[in-house]
Amino acid sequence: MTGPITDFSGSFGKPWQQFALGSFNADNVTTHETTGFTGPDTLNAKEAYMADAMLQYTATHDSLTVWWDRPDDAGAKRHYRVMVNGEMERETTVTHCTIRGLQPSQTYRVAVRLDADGSGRFHGLASVEARTTAVKRVIDVTQPPYYAVGDGRKLNTAAIQQALDNCDADSVVVIPAGTFLTGALRMHSHTDLVVSKDATLQGTTDPADYEPYIRSWFEGIEMNCLSSLINIGELDHDGPANVTDVTIRGEGAILSGGRELMRNVIDREKQRIRDGRSTAPAAVGRPDGDDTVPGRVRPRLINMSNASRVTIAGLTLGQSASWNVHMIYSDHIVTYGCTFRSKGVFNGDGWDPDSCEDCTIFDCAFETGDDAIAIKSGKNPEGNVINRPCRNIRIFDCRATFGFGITLGSEMSGGIANVRIWDCDMSSTSFGLEIKATRKRGGYVRDVRAYDSTFSHIQLHGVPYNDDGEDSGHVPEFEDMLFDNVRIEDRFPAASDARGKGRDIEVCGFDAEHPAHDITFRNLTIASTQPGDIDPNANGMGNIRLQFARDISFTGDCA
Repeated sequence: MTGPITDFSGSFGKPWQQFALGSFNADNVTTHETTGFTGPDTLNAKEAYMADAMLQYTATHDSLTVWWDRPDDAGAKRHYRVMVNGEMERETTVTHCTIRGLQPSQTYRVAVRLDADGSGRFHGLASVEARTTAVKRVIDVTQPPYYAVGDGRKLNTAAIQQALDNCDADSVVVIPAGTFLTGALRMHSHTDLVVSKDATLQGTTDPADYEPYIRSWFEGIEMNCLSSLINIGELDHDGPANVTDVTIRGEGAILSGGRELMRNVIDREKQRIRDGRSTAPAAVGRPDGDDTVPGRVRPRLINMSNASRVTIAGLTLGQSASWNVHMIYSDHIVTYGCTFRSKGVFNGDGWDPDSCEDCTIFDCAFETGDDAIAIKSGKNPEGNVINRPCRNIRIFDCRATFGFGITLGSEMSGGIANVRIWDCDMSSTSFGLEIKATRKRGGYVRDVRAYDSTFSHIQLHGVPYNDDGEDSGHVPEFEDMLFDNVRIEDRFPAASDARGKGRDIEVCGFDAEHPAHDITFRNLTIASTQPGDIDPNANGMGNIRLQFARDISFTGDCA
């Protein structure tokens, strides 16, 4: 059934609306420009590009979601006012806001004002001319000519793929209430997929449903992997984006086959290796275990390769056979309002930008079997040769109730830079915030800033695992980092994962010639611990380890 939308509901932005991502180019400002300003309403575009807080947005036909960087002068008592056409929409302490009840195809001036210290004195921070979209036609996958069935038993891959193939910039594919079983799907440019409230797009547990194998990148190695549940773009480490402007959203769930699919893929790939049919590259050096090499061909939940301007919003995402949302050689990927669940899945990461630029995640919750978020850029020696860094990453207002926390590395041979984290709570994770590499990696991690957040630990160090691959010939660099107004509070049960326990703070370079350096902890608080609940060795300021470290400074207190 194809037709105009007349009635729908939703919380993050109603689920069957057209969706658009606002953009800014300092040399070619469009109606989607992002601006900063010093006065209440005016700004030169070139000055805007240099502003502390860049205001960005996504749009539906009756809502706008806006977000901005934490300004440098924002203190612990800061407040923001979001203004729409000069009238106050909302006062908030977080750096994002969804504005609802708007009219289609209308331009609104959205401005953000900042009270940096709770004094009640607000000044202009950023503004944007944001336009809502028109209403799209609906392609309902249960209607002719598709006839998908949401009974959790019928395989609907062909029907849903046909609907996606028929989607254009003026249409939206809708998964209505029900459980729709499917194998691998592919989305092209200018497609919009909505998974409605009480709907589940459910991946099977049969590896054959994720064929054909496609070129991908897993743990820093380009190789042939099974297709993911949702695939966007084709891998090309020398090329630009080949798929653009894709949206996946709604109030429903996208789930894969979880641990059962994971096990089925690994066991099948082991047999393929024995039969000489596997294309998985053999490990150079010592892999971590028997499942490491065959496990690298596992599908992800959503895979983006050479993609640009992709938005994922409002959904429950999880139970991938490995990483859940993985983007490779991609840019301007935005994820918000999502819940990630993959507890019990080996390598069950939540959100992984891999040699990507300008990626943002906010207002998301995690209960994962591995890292909530892992920032990567390839493994030695391939990552050093391809040399595509991961940079300009923003993580804010995210929280986790289980898993490893936020990680930079250990695949970082192409470099990681300009990472900003604020308003996050990773106290219930085993690692908190971890920056890691092996000595063979090469590459660098630099220009990292974390503000106004709680972590179970902050650890910068070398690790002994995931260490196969030829030596790059260079030692990784850890440098130029600031952790400001952060609290160390470990709420992760010690019995759950012994690997995550250890020093509250650890800053360790690789040797005297390759120290970690220029790292500042400012306004640091280390909370007291409850005996028996967490690591008994965690004992406040006495639980800081520095080794091969230079120009490290601390200010703070032990709570």
